[in-house]
Amino acid sequence: MTHGNFSGQKQLLQVAIVALLLIGCIAVLMPFTGTLLLATILCVTTAPVRDRLLKLCRGRRSLTALILCIALVILLVAPLALLSGSLADGIEMAIGQIRPLLEKGLPPDVPQWISDLPLIGPEVGDYWHKLITSREELNEVLRQFIAPTRRLGLATVSLFVQGLLQLAMVIFFAFFIYRDAETYASALRTGAQKLAGNLGERMFKLAEGTVTGVMVGIVGTAATQSLVAMTGFLIAGVPGVTILTVATFFFSMVPVVGATLIWLGAAFWLYDGGQTGWAIFMILWGMFGISSVDNFVKPILISRTSSLPLLLIVVGVFGGVLVFGFIGLFLGPTLLALGQVLVREWLEHTEYEGPSI
Repeated sequence: MTHGNFSGQKQLLQVAIVALLLIGCIAVLMPFTGTLLLATILCVTTAPVRDRLLKLCRGRRSLTALILCIALVILLVAPLALLSGSLADGIEMAIGQIRPLLEKGLPPDVPQWISDLPLIGPEVGDYWHKLITSREELNEVLRQFIAPTRRLGLATVSLFVQGLLQLAMVIFFAFFIYRDAETYASALRTGAQKLAGNLGERMFKLAEGTVTGVMVGIVGTAATQSLVAMTGFLIAGVPGVTILTVATFFFSMVPVVGATLIWLGAAFWLYDGGQTGWAIFMILWGMFGISSVDNFVKPILISRTSSLPLLLIVVGVFGGVLVFGFIGLFLGPTLLALGQVLVREWLEHTEYEGPSI
């Protein structure tokens, strides 16, 4: 065997070992991809807060990271745990309201609010009387309603419980990123510089600004909508203001219909309780107060980045939830926005300086 052949085989073996090592690392990290990404995004977004707190803590990085993680637990994990428990109780309560109907049947009189429904009220009333005379048909209708409702409710609660576990893991990772932020930032900058020269450095800065802008836009809009909704709930005298406010915060991250489900439910509760005036107020408050926040506040908060199309937000939210679970609400739109900005920057950049190796 010649020296050249031996050298070539040695290089091939080295490449194979490195490739296997990389594959092994990817396989180990794969289950934590979503939580690691979200932890990184949270740390990038809150970097200014971390820097100020680090000065107050006189450079003690572990103490700074601990304080920030405790704040994240209070702001994210605690409200989500409260909401998950309330959803589970609400589902059992709703099913408990239906079970007596299986035993005793429907009341003979149609509720007034059903009779007053425009267009469909009389038809619903006729079907109501038909169900009263046929107990078997009534039981079949109620069973068909209970089964999917229970499944949907349990799936929703499961998603929120999964979100609790994921957020706990995110905060665990965030502690170490907060603590050693300078080391990681320096490594990323060096890597970007070596891979793409000045273009890599510029794209690194662009990525930082995009991540911050989109996260502040999504979470800031949700927080503003929840505060506006809380004000309306308090004015109208809706019970369970705390739970409804927390629900508005998380559901408002779902585009188009998110927060609408909450304030429409509150309006229906008011109407069912005979408070028609307050129900109308709640609908108007939701349409012109809560929902309009998304049209005015979000563009201002994301003004530092390129405009984020509605389609990108919708695909990011639902695709993110399908891929990453609950944390996809935050992660999906951010990743798509980042990809859009970086690809646009790369396509528009005509002069490539080359890697500085």
